Amino acid sequence: MFNFPNFEIFLKNKDYNKEFFISGVNSSFLAYFLSFQLKVLENTFILAIFPEENQAEEFVSALNVFTKDKVVLYPTPSLPPFSEAYTFAEEELQRIKILWELPEIKILAGTVEAFLRKTISRENLKKAYYYLILGEKIDRESFLKKLLDLGYERTGVVREKGTFAVKGGIIDLWSPNYESPIRIEFFGNTITGLRFFDPLSQKSFAPLEELIILPCKEIIFTENVEPIYKRLFQFKDKLPESLFTQILSQIENRYIFENKDLLLPIFYEKLDPLWENLKEKEILLILYEPNLIEKNVEKFWDRVYLNASKAKEKKKLYFDETFLYLSLDEFHNFIQDLKKIIVKEMPFELSEPSQKGLTFLLSQKTLDEDKNLNKIDNAFRLLKKSLEEGEKIIFVASDERTEKIVTEGLKFRGLEDFKNLEIRKGILKRGFYLPEWFIWVTSEYELFGKISLKKEISQVALKRAKSYFRKFEDLKIGDFVVHKYHGIGKYLGLTFLKVDGVEGEFLQIEYEGGDKLYLPVSRLNELYPYIGVSDKEPKLDKLGKKTFIIRKKKIEQELREVVQELLALYAERKALKSYSLKFPALAYEEFSSTFPFEETPDQQIAIEEIINDLCSEKPMERLLVGDVGFGKTEVALRAAFLIAYSGKQVAFLVPTTILAEQHYRNFKTRLEPFNIKVGILSRLRPQKEQRETLKKLAEGEIKVVIGTHRLLSSDVIFKDLGLLIIDEEHRFGVKQKEKIKQYKKSIKVLSLSATPIPRSLQLSLLNVFDLSVIETPPPGRKSIKTILAKFEPEIIKSAIERELERGGQVFFVNPRIQGLSSLAHYLKKLVPQARIEIIHGQMPAELIERNMYKFLNKEVDVLVCTPIIGSGIDIPSANTIIINRADMFGLADIYQLRGRVGRSEELAYAYLLVPSLKGLTEEAQKRLKALMQFTELGSGFKLALSDLKIRGAGELLGIRQSGHINTVGYELYLELLENTVRALKGEKIEDWEPEVNIKVPAYIPANYVPEPEERLSLYRELVLIKDEEELKEFYELIEDKYGKMPDSVENLIKIYLLKLYMKKIGLPLIEVKGNNLVFLIKNQENLLKFRKIFKDLGSNFYFKNEKNFAKIFIRFSENPLDLAINLCKRLFS
Repeated sequence: MFNFPNFEIFLKNKDYNKEFFISGVNSSFLAYFLSFQLKVLENTFILAIFPEENQAEEFVSALNVFTKDKVVLYPTPSLPPFSEAYTFAEEELQRIKILWELPEIKILAGTVEAFLRKTISRENLKKAYYYLILGEKIDRESFLKKLLDLGYERTGVVREKGTFAVKGGIIDLWSPNYESPIRIEFFGNTITGLRFFDPLSQKSFAPLEELIILPCKEIIFTENVEPIYKRLFQFKDKLPESLFTQILSQIENRYIFENKDLLLPIFYEKLDPLWENLKEKEILLILYEPNLIEKNVEKFWDRVYLNASKAKEKKKLYFDETFLYLSLDEFHNFIQDLKKIIVKEMPFELSEPSQKGLTFLLSQKTLDEDKNLNKIDNAFRLLKKSLEEGEKIIFVASDERTEKIVTEGLKFRGLEDFKNLEIRKGILKRGFYLPEWFIWVTSEYELFGKISLKKEISQVALKRAKSYFRKFEDLKIGDFVVHKYHGIGKYLGLTFLKVDGVEGEFLQIEYEGGDKLYLPVSRLNELYPYIGVSDKEPKLDKLGKKTFIIRKKKIEQELREVVQELLALYAERKALKSYSLKFPALAYEEFSSTFPFEETPDQQIAIEEIINDLCSEKPMERLLVGDVGFGKTEVALRAAFLIAYSGKQVAFLVPTTILAEQHYRNFKTRLEPFNIKVGILSRLRPQKEQRETLKKLAEGEIKVVIGTHRLLSSDVIFKDLGLLIIDEEHRFGVKQKEKIKQYKKSIKVLSLSATPIPRSLQLSLLNVFDLSVIETPPPGRKSIKTILAKFEPEIIKSAIERELERGGQVFFVNPRIQGLSSLAHYLKKLVPQARIEIIHGQMPAELIERNMYKFLNKEVDVLVCTPIIGSGIDIPSANTIIINRADMFGLADIYQLRGRVGRSEELAYAYLLVPSLKGLTEEAQKRLKALMQFTELGSGFKLALSDLKIRGAGELLGIRQSGHINTVGYELYLELLENTVRALKGEKIEDWEPEVNIKVPAYIPANYVPEPEERLSLYRELVLIKDEEELKEFYELIEDKYGKMPDSVENLIKIYLLKLYMKKIGLPLIEVKGNNLVFLIKNQENLLKFRKIFKDLGSNFYFKNEKNFAKIFIRFSENPLDLAINLCKRLFS
């Protein structure tokens, strides 16, 4: 494509100029230009150095669109030099992976800070890696010790790189060089299976013949530790005795928790720049904006010297700066000796253009906008015109759907010839136009203003989300539980007992007066975790008393009255008529394409349900339920678009002014490109602006208005209101609700709520509400880099400055109001240029709103606050959160706080500050490290259980007695509600469980699944299985995950299979009496079926008739459990 003889000579001829200048380009064009030259550079390694990480990311992303060669981004360290902190090893794992794959990499790009950090050599990795082959014999114990030496951490379940788990004859591990974890199956010491598995579902999916296990830490323990001790003792005089002893202890235990970078000089004689591992290859260097690179090098070394001198002063761990970082001279010598391309974005004149460089004149592709068309239509008009004029267009689409929208959109607008349009898959943030070559490279981001971060959600994640309320994983000893018949007790753990000579596992539950209930694991479905409305401890019930049953009946009576009223209202509403909408298919598809994420399956279903409502003549009053951040706003946006596009108006009612501002910005950004005018009404807006908005609403010019209860005022008049969207209706007052009720009579209504509702209750509520539920967490956006650090001014200053330099904002969260002002003053002294404000719960509401509004408007850089910012606030430009005294927060609290950042395409940072890393208890260390590994958004889905909006389900139904929830716990309360709804709808409630009394050991042994919490979770999973297919999946997963099943586990699963059949055919009991298998039959039809089946058994059975039931006695010689399953199977078929 490009033919530049002087550039080709530069690339091929070693004696030609060392420097070649390219100017007037951006990172995307540079990637496109280079992709044509890579054939000439067959034996060359390209190292591209950028001043900023986002430029390097753009370059790598663009190259992946234009070439199939291996292009990799080298990670920038997230911690300032010489800082005492613990960051999850993501960067370290990436560096190790890159070092190992270096021979296969064609282009490596990164910031200058990334490349200034020296690294261990590839030789270190080659000496340390472990190689396994299928069928090989190894010593398992030595292998496990080796994994610890390579830096792997032992966990219960492998979900992260750098971890391993041991389960009977199986070892799971995740090495940094693989995209999925690996399961190693042993028979004795022989490897009988190697396979990849899914970290979410834990299911295996692909076999392997061999396995390379890399270290996952740059500090690698070898057999010979003498040199390590020798180097440590050279530092002895420079360190305080306590620090020296601590490091000595870490080395003796062969486990390094903190100060990993600072300990490297003790483990290695020297470190090298990355390129020292590339001696056999020729290196071509790309310096992107060398002046800025030089400035960044100087700034970096200023920080190194400053932090090193502070470390020396405070007698902290310290070594010569050039051990870990390239000195200025070393860096300059390196770039001096290499052949390099110098790139500048501004075009410049060359003194000898024919020899030394190329200047390009990229320009913006523009066309006079047609004011009558929306932004999308104008974008298509520009594409069509360019193609008709013979220009070559490369359009970069993130997925097939976007590709289809582009081609269908052009066809709809009359384009017939597509030969000059090339669509490529990938992500391109910045495009370019080359007028002299008639080439235009663009993307959905550039053309439609869309940030493409799409990731599909796996079916596993969907299934995991659906079983959200089924988990018992987090039940701990000492937690309160509720038994269906015995009431509130305290869980004391699992215990193994022998009953009638047969061993089994039981849950031990304590009641009032120290009485204990031993509940067999097979009856776990009778037990619920206790979740109350208040933090107050519940009173334990007395075993054998009827007080609990009386409480339950009282609640059932109240629920019956409420549900009867709701069913009557539903029937009344369905009899009315409303307007129907004509669906604008193409316009809707184009609008949907501006959503930057893949819709989750639940979102898709909710959107379809709402579209059906809008296009139907029936009145719409739909309730959309989903946790914070699960995508309810997008669903509301789609509904608002359809109504506004049809010419009617939309009112979106929200409970707070801050939410109103947030939604206003979001709706305005998304809707105004389609010529849909959006307005806002709230007390934060000037009176003059409010009057103007009211006028435009009355005239119909504003199609969508967002507002607080101000929207319900008498002076708000709509020209043609078609849809009311209400966010969290229960947060409005009685008068406001009366006004909402009046609206509901005449227009379509969509209510949004963050109350979680279990799947079974959703199904039963289907004829009470029009209900849509989003249970699936959104696909992972960018991970949040989480750093655990001591409260150090250098770390805080570096974190805030890094965020401000990229134009972002910072949350600084303190657990208490006390000391918030002095903390703000401290931060102001530390970072004088930062604009700082405070927010806490005891401030007047108006002041909280004003300061939040300033933060939202980017008039404030750092918001110092209490955990008041925990939920509901979405500020895409705030991408650093610093949580002070992280040790004082619970896991769920920190998870929720951390979710305030990482809501845009920017990489987000979360700093967890503690007074001392050394002073943390082992439990606190484990808790914080677990959180640091939970970096994906949505991965903490189960944590949300501890933050349930308890009143929610009751409030949706208009039930106010939260005290009732306290008396029986949330989960049992919901079951009572579900049964009430089903009974009043005339459905049959089968509140019974089949009983199997066949004396065989049926439990999960501790030597098969060692962790009690994991066993409990598996029992719970088993109890809730509803069909044979699910049970088969469970069986396969257990055998895959833990190895060959012991007989007791096999029996347990068989008993559940038998119970599934019994439930379906209505058999209440099967038991063994002497040498007989006894079936209790209440159903006449079953009795007749049984008589036919038992004819085959000859004289080995007899019937015994009682008043309301019959018993069949079958003499057995084989396994009675297998016989029972076979007979029930025949009866069922």
